[in-house]
Amino acid sequence: MRFILFIIAAVFTLSSQLYAQSASAFETTARNAILIDYKSGHIFLAKDPDTPIPPASMSKMMTQALVFDMLKAGQLTLDQEFVVSADASHRGGMAEGSSTMFAAPNSKVSVDNLLHGAIIDSANDACIALAEGIAGTETAFAQRMTAKAAEIGLKNSSFANSTGLPDPGQRMSVADLATLARYIITKHPDFFKIYSEREFTWSKITQQNRNPLLKDYPGADGMKTGYTKEAGYSLVGTAVRDGRRLILVVAGMEDSAKRKIEAQKILDYGFSQFKNVNIYEAGDVVSNVRVWGGEQHWVNLITPNTFAVSLAQFEQDQADIRITYKGPLIAPLKQGTQIGTMRITVDGAVVAEQPVAIAEDIEATTNMWRKAADSALLMIFGG
Repeated sequence: MRFILFIIAAVFTLSSQLYAQSASAFETTARNAILIDYKSGHIFLAKDPDTPIPPASMSKMMTQALVFDMLKAGQLTLDQEFVVSADASHRGGMAEGSSTMFAAPNSKVSVDNLLHGAIIDSANDACIALAEGIAGTETAFAQRMTAKAAEIGLKNSSFANSTGLPDPGQRMSVADLATLARYIITKHPDFFKIYSEREFTWSKITQQNRNPLLKDYPGADGMKTGYTKEAGYSLVGTAVRDGRRLILVVAGMEDSAKRKIEAQKILDYGFSQFKNVNIYEAGDVVSNVRVWGGEQHWVNLITPNTFAVSLAQFEQDQADIRITYKGPLIAPLKQGTQIGTMRITVDGAVVAEQPVAIAEDIEATTNMWRKAADSALLMIFGG
């Protein structure tokens, strides 16, 4: 069984001095933009976030998410091979905003390599090959993309192709792109690691990851750039500092240099909203719990490690601490045994967690009457 030990509301009010000065609102030059906290989903910045816009290559993330889901479900394997059709090779390298992994026409390429090409090289030929290999035609695959978008909660997205090449039916909002990024990071952490890889080589041609944040922005590890004449220069980016991840989307920038600068400014603004707070030092007692059949009726719980958390200003008045532990606890118990977790939540979303452990050894009682009484109480009240 799992028990919730206690709840403390508004636990961080004593640290309000850390937030004496509120950050001024940030005004972005992007046509559309959004900045969210990955853990809580809190929106720090939004500019026309729900309008469907041409997503360009950022929509490749939906192609990738669909493939990730199929791999996780066992419907595909990484070593499975698909043919890169002559059409995929031609269209993938000739259209506006094109990028390619230079896969030879009619060659067979594994799903693993196609994913690397699609993510790192932003390869259109790789995306089309995946679409045709999975659904028979790119149009049929795009229909699956639209259905998957609705399934995971994207409200303003529709797809006509797997690449993001210009089409009136290819639309996403920046809010949907942020939601999609959050979905990939949460559901597919192993595949998410590919987004931070700096280069990929195919057909003896090495290409660099197009994400400008990976080069020099601390903590950046994803995710996708996009460009067409209609869409402008766009980016889905994410970075981690002090245990907190931010996700941003900027769209409609005039050039790639301004896109990079604006993305960095927005992330800097977002991270400035957080302050580090020490909740407990290593070994601090956080509570005590009932022990059954022991020489002692109660045992202290401690945090084995220092518990520090980064919190935004709004979170200090909304945060709760909850300790859950596996119980009932029946002696003997060994010092240091981790029996549960302390979690800090904001609006039900976990923003930080730390294990809790037994503070001292508890021997089983040799007193038969105490043992019998504890057994009876345990049967009646269930711990």
